[in-house]
Amino acid sequence: MKQSMVAMKDLDGPDFNEKMGNVKTWVSAALTDEDTCMDGFEENDGKMKDTIRGYIVNVAQLTSNALALISMIS
Repeated sequence: MKQSMVAMKDLDGPDFNEKMGNVKTWVSAALTDEDTCMDGFEENDGKMKDTIRGYIVNVAQLTSNALALISMIS
């Protein structure tokens, strides 16, 4: 996500589509990473797992919204 934010500061020029394609790829990867992160907690039970799942779901929703906005821009 950080790499995407840096890249979006400099979108001017003839390579706009390439830069936006990169940003979409990176944000999509961040969404996949969130799913993979939760997989690491599958064996845990209880409050810790529920707390972490809540954080990951929140981040996934924000990331998904960011991807939708990026898609609209490009």
